[in-house]
Amino acid sequence: MKVFKFGGASVKNALAIKNVATIVQQFASEPPLIVVSAIGKTTNAFEKVVALAHQQKDIQPTLQEIQQYHTQILEQLGITDPQFLTALQEQFNQVSMVVSKIEDYDQCYDQIVSKGELLSSMILHHYLVKQGFETTWIDAREYIITDTTYREANVDWVKTKSAIQALKKILPTKIIITQGFIGGTGKTTTTLGREGSDYSAAIFAACLNAQSVTIWKDVPGVMSADPKRLPHAIVFEELPYQEAAEMTYYGASVIHPKTIKPLANAGIPLRVKNFDDPGLAGTIIHDCKVDKLPPLIVFKENQCLISCKVTDYSFVNEQQMSAIFDTLSKHDVRINVMQNSAISFSFCVDFREIKIPNLIKALSKTFEVYYNTGLTLITVKNYDAATFDEYRTRPGVILEQSSRSTLQVLVRV
Repeated sequence: MKVFKFGGASVKNALAIKNVATIVQQFASEPPLIVVSAIGKTTNAFEKVVALAHQQKDIQPTLQEIQQYHTQILEQLGITDPQFLTALQEQFNQVSMVVSKIEDYDQCYDQIVSKGELLSSMILHHYLVKQGFETTWIDAREYIITDTTYREANVDWVKTKSAIQALKKILPTKIIITQGFIGGTGKTTTTLGREGSDYSAAIFAACLNAQSVTIWKDVPGVMSADPKRLPHAIVFEELPYQEAAEMTYYGASVIHPKTIKPLANAGIPLRVKNFDDPGLAGTIIHDCKVDKLPPLIVFKENQCLISCKVTDYSFVNEQQMSAIFDTLSKHDVRINVMQNSAISFSFCVDFREIKIPNLIKALSKTFEVYYNTGLTLITVKNYDAATFDEYRTRPGVILEQSSRSTLQVLVRV
């Protein structure tokens, strides 16, 4: 069996959802398991709801916009079943209940933002049934079992594999539709990290020993750069697992960083295909060797550079660095690039609206802390002489670091 993952762009409107049905029809003889992301920019909209709730502002106008967007799609798909519409309405009703009960930001985030995937999967399932497909809708929260690390939940692989194994008796005859990005503890909803639907697909595939995973996107495959930034970007025909894993580590958004490991461990190939033109070859990520890969250029925005300076003019030593790393661990913050001098230690992290201010506050108890926000981290992997010179001499560079194969520069935009 195969696992398909359809991203937000591939279900962004009624026409896109109809296109999903067309693609699925080509594989009707071997029913796939389908993992679906939230429709369009719904995740961003629900994130706004969480932020408004945290600020104790009115969430209803934004919530109504989300509901109207989904209602319009339902009308265009000809979905009018009253019972189904009531089930969708209940999802929106639950958002208001969550806001009134949960004060912890990250926990509230997971309960609200997860609604995007629940809505999209319910709509896709109902439409496919309407079109005559044999489908089953399942709740991913009952199959991907996690701990309570909200927004970055860790998968309990033993419990998850045991739960997912039960799906084997359904797959030979029915398409299974489920949600990406979300999991559950048995009592509450969790999420696997932003853009985590790819990871969900990998989890289901690894536990079912799938033939392959295909991620359907609005690009022709894995590219050497974001074509919206660099129009000359090329499509990779194939990539080794390790190369793809490193790309995601540096921030390449085409695949979620946690996706590769379970697939590589199980020897399951990952395909990235274009949903607008399924006939294109796309990219296959598998166990292979590719010589002389061209430079891969990744832009990672919304970065924060934090510098910790010792206050007594002593040098930065192992004990002080240990204290910094311990604080980072306690605040669940990952470093993207780091650099030290005699009396300071600097590191770049993704800026999180709650976590980073709290991290800076904690570090300030021991160090003199400086920070810059609104930065972009540019990584050039497999650089050549031309790209090395081009990116390290860019205006606004405030940090530069290079190794034998990778150049990273942090720039003010």
